[in-house]
Amino acid sequence: MSALFEPYRLRSVTVPNRIWMSPMCQYSAEGSGPETGAPGDWHLAHYGARAGGGTGLILVEATAVSPEGRISPGDLGLWNDRQTAAFRRITSFLKEQGTVPGVQLAHAGRKASTDAPWRGGAPVGPDALGWQPVAPSPLPFDEGHPVPDELTVDGIRQVVRDFAAATRRAREAGFEVLEIHGAHGYLIGEFLSPHSNHRTDAYGGSFENRTRFAVEVVDAVRDVWPEELPLLFRVSATDWLTENPEDAREGWTADDTVRFAAVLKEHGVDLLDVSTGGNAPKARIPTGPGYQVPFAERVRTETGLAVAAVGEITGPDQAAKIIENQQADAVLIGRELLRDPYFARRAAQALGGEVAAPVQYHRAV
Repeated sequence: MSALFEPYRLRSVTVPNRIWMSPMCQYSAEGSGPETGAPGDWHLAHYGARAGGGTGLILVEATAVSPEGRISPGDLGLWNDRQTAAFRRITSFLKEQGTVPGVQLAHAGRKASTDAPWRGGAPVGPDALGWQPVAPSPLPFDEGHPVPDELTVDGIRQVVRDFAAATRRAREAGFEVLEIHGAHGYLIGEFLSPHSNHRTDAYGGSFENRTRFAVEVVDAVRDVWPEELPLLFRVSATDWLTENPEDAREGWTADDTVRFAAVLKEHGVDLLDVSTGGNAPKARIPTGPGYQVPFAERVRTETGLAVAAVGEITGPDQAAKIIENQQADAVLIGRELLRDPYFARRAAQALGGEVAAPVQYHRAV
């Protein structure tokens, strides 16, 4: 049997296989205004289908720690009781199918207050339920985006408290794995990179200063997240700026990621979810099958921290080789799971493995 179907243990949690679902926003929360953010029928059906398909761990999409931390007015959140209660029926259903429920907590920073992708994804203002974004520095993400408010030190401390409060709610909602979103040019990633962080105080300049906010969030989350439950961190291993000789802009690098991974390990992070990009809109990214896997492999080799690989992983053989070649401890599948909720079951059939299947479907296994 392929190692892709071997269980994987993180602290007290055993994930039944190495095929995991990446967080992918659905922009479909119920309600409107700052009291929105609750998952509804769409989310139950969406995540339930992937659980029924045998996915070992499902990381629910970027879930904002505060109203202003949403990417769009349709994003999920964990800042009120209604949201917490609505998540419980989803986590309960996933567990019934043998899937481990996880959630990614996030703050969108300067990329907040945008429309859903199918409506163009452009920034939205108060007339469309939008709000003023915040960031480490008053630098817009791209042309046509608003200049964000620079977070004060008190504002930074409030965001740290928001992450801790959302973590408590995540546990109340029944999640067993927590991931902090530090990638793709959202708030934590904005602090990490000199491309988006031009501060001159204790949160800008040196590597230690630029990583300070991320470490404070990790510490605050780890303090309230149960010791026996695993904590993941998603990082963009590179801004794809310094890798291109024709692009002289300064950015976050693969070397920075390896150094940062060692710090995160010391602060109680159990696994690094290694992605890339998202912080510089015009960066040139050489995409292709498994193009981000080498970044995960390097972190695993040089730090000993467990990693999950992502990025154009679309076939069972490809996924299995990543695990068997010890490039990663798990694969996080994104778009392919949107195309095929039963990817894990299809992979098991192709490779002679086994994944959980609902008893109602056993006649077809």
